[in-house]
Amino acid sequence: MRYAAEHKQQTRERVLKEAARAIREEGVQKVGVAAVMSKVGLTHGGFYAHFPSRDDFIAAGIDQMFLEGGQRLARSVEGRPPAEGLAAYVDFYLSRRHCDARAEGCPLPFLSADAPRLAPVLRERIAAGMQGLTHRLGACLLGMGHADPEAGAASLISEMVGAICLARIEPEPERSEAILARTRRALAERFSLNLTL
Repeated sequence: MRYAAEHKQQTRERVLKEAARAIREEGVQKVGVAAVMSKVGLTHGGFYAHFPSRDDFIAAGIDQMFLEGGQRLARSVEGRPPAEGLAAYVDFYLSRRHCDARAEGCPLPFLSADAPRLAPVLRERIAAGMQGLTHRLGACLLGMGHADPEAGAASLISEMVGAICLARIEPEPERSEAILARTRRALAERFSLNLTL
């Protein structure tokens, strides 16, 4: 039985959403193709109708993670002045909810530890996703009149990702929350943002 191209695309999107979830939950090295395909109701054999190799599958899953992260940022800034939109995104990013999320959220905290051990093609996808995020945050800073928006955005991302990574490591809830709170205060001051403090 032949399916329309639209059906194949919809199936691929379902697979990619599940792959992105699996990468976040398990890490790149542990993601099983058969398990992901099973979760969307497909067989392992059906995998090859969508991806030529596991690396292509993982690369597409990484792209999906950044696509979802970009959509989250777009929802934060849509219809708002740049400073207000950026503040909404930073508040989300440094929230307890985002910190505790295991199957959603920004891919950078999930991928940063795995990246040095990954194939170059996968590292390139992560770097491209990071550059895209930097560019979008830089556009907010440009709209706020920031003197060097790209450098500011790169610094902002580094600090937010680092805070999430360290807050996730910390087993004591109060100390974990303190990491997030200190980072919110520092970013609010440095970028003149009205954050939840």
